[in-house]
Amino acid sequence: MPKRTRFTTWRTFATAAVAVLTAAFLTPAAAQAAPAPKESRPVYSYAGAVRESVWVDTGLDGDGDGRTDRVAADIVRPAEPARQGQKVPVIMDASPYYSCCGRGNESQLKTYDASGHVVQMPLFYDNYFVPRGYAFVGVDLAGTNRSDGCVDIGGPSDIQSAKAVVDWLNGRARAYTSRTGTSTVRATWTDGRTGMIGKSWDATIANGVAATGVRGLKTIVPISGISSWYDYYFAKGAPLYDSGPDALSDAVESDGARATCAAVQRKLVDGAPRTGDWTPLWTERDYVKDAGKVRASVFLVHGMQDLNVRTQHAGRWWDALAKHGVERKIWLSQTGHVDPFDYRRADWVETLHRWFDHELLGYANGIDREPMADIERHPDQWVTSKVWPPRTTRATTLRPATGPRPGVGTLGLRQGSGTETFTDDPRLSETDWAARITRPTPEKAGFLTRPLTRDLRLSGSSEVTVTATPTTSTAHLSAVLVDVGPDTIRDYADAAEGITTLTDRTCWGASTAGDSACFKATRAKTAAVGSTVLSRGWADLGHYAPDRAGRPLTPGKAYTLTLDLAATDHVVPRGHRLALIVAGTDKDLIDPPSTTPTLTLDLARTSARVPLAGGAAAFTRATSGGTPATPAATTLDGVRPPRTGRHLPGS
Repeated sequence: MPKRTRFTTWRTFATAAVAVLTAAFLTPAAAQAAPAPKESRPVYSYAGAVRESVWVDTGLDGDGDGRTDRVAADIVRPAEPARQGQKVPVIMDASPYYSCCGRGNESQLKTYDASGHVVQMPLFYDNYFVPRGYAFVGVDLAGTNRSDGCVDIGGPSDIQSAKAVVDWLNGRARAYTSRTGTSTVRATWTDGRTGMIGKSWDATIANGVAATGVRGLKTIVPISGISSWYDYYFAKGAPLYDSGPDALSDAVESDGARATCAAVQRKLVDGAPRTGDWTPLWTERDYVKDAGKVRASVFLVHGMQDLNVRTQHAGRWWDALAKHGVERKIWLSQTGHVDPFDYRRADWVETLHRWFDHELLGYANGIDREPMADIERHPDQWVTSKVWPPRTTRATTLRPATGPRPGVGTLGLRQGSGTETFTDDPRLSETDWAARITRPTPEKAGFLTRPLTRDLRLSGSSEVTVTATPTTSTAHLSAVLVDVGPDTIRDYADAAEGITTLTDRTCWGASTAGDSACFKATRAKTAAVGSTVLSRGWADLGHYAPDRAGRPLTPGKAYTLTLDLAATDHVVPRGHRLALIVAGTDKDLIDPPSTTPTLTLDLARTSARVPLAGGAAAFTRATSGGTPATPAATTLDGVRPPRTGRHLPGS
């Protein structure tokens, strides 16, 4: 069934069901006049909500103890609907962080009473949505908190942890009242309609469960989620961190799992070699390839300056979903790895409320007819786009060429000639390169457009193809796009990645003594800059072949390779320049190679394909009429260098 038809069918059914329920309590005249609801209201008691825990059988034996693993699902649901014979939908967050690391800006953990019932559920979802007729379910991934099994970093155990709960909610799986007991329990209180939400690893699980095509999962809201675990650890062979998925699993596993999951840890080590080669482990953890199985709608949220889970994940997932006609919506902020509750709180709660009302309750509130994309253009200044990327967007090939000053080239539509040479310097980062884009320096090759006479919008994912000749047997490459010109942006390189946490609180929903609905307010943390890196990508030159396996390089031989850059939506304003930088190691974002190469770029065979609104014609208009003056050799202010040690998605 096409997705649009699905919406119409459910909306009709839901409206009819509401009309029947309403008619049971109204006179015929009043019932005939009663309008269909547009918004769920907080009519149920949060203090009196049912709080219970079940352990769902996953059907897997990840820890090898001879019995199938059970995962803990803590439930908060309104008591009144069940007493009235009504069933409610479910909002679910499956996470490995409920006991080890915490959720949200205040690192909240689950807490329990003496009977083992959940007292505090992190974040505002239960406080806000339970009084409005939703159940909230917080699932401990296998191997974490109160669940059996082992963490396998986005693999079958992680995904089945959450999928099994969706199956149980829809009557297809078995759950128990305790971790080891034999008393079973059914989810008679729900209609099975489930929406998954979460940030980072939690969002990743939502992506992975949706990619199974499980029935009953109606929508997902992935915030800064991973779409392929290979892309979290490597960029075309270039290592993004100095450790692999085994270190991540060790960080979140419960003490019991850590004692029994050595075999799973070994599989992670063996299956994820530090060579950056693609292995079956990565195929198993690639959700993009299964986008055609997705039945759920997707409301995707990502920070365009997220250097933990980079927007390459969002771009590839979004494009794959679009290819298969999945209903979708997107928010793109200027932040790093930040939840929208902490940078656009009121609008986020309202929009999420309307989204779940539409997707899970079937209310015809019009959100499906509103603009597809919300984009933060400046701190706290948002624009919308009817579709994303805009329909006028065209992949446009820009070509570097030598300029009037060595090391500072030009960027335009015409094919260049000649060469540029640079030497890898692992001490420097993209911030250093961008600051010196107008100056010849030995560690980079930089290319700039003329000053723009009109705004130029990039919307989507870019790629840069280089032909480079190394002097050594190993080499890493970086390619970044830069907006050269003064601006005030969110300070994404700050520890809080674009926000400042305040002391006052705002409240979203009902509270109890053990679970407050009030959270610390935030405001934008900004930085005045002279240049802004708007997209970046990396690769190991030894991974030039299409089989995704690395090879030693032959010094003096030319190799051609394409670097995939992170998705973005950025307007380079009139008077600024768009720049392309090609360099070696991007300090603290990729690890250096084993040698220190000098690389020579063949400019005739080097290019950037960028998604421009209006395509090549827009680029021509924006770069004509101005003087092609050589930019002054100055040092531009930017954000501080990227931070190190980002090994936990969501930490």
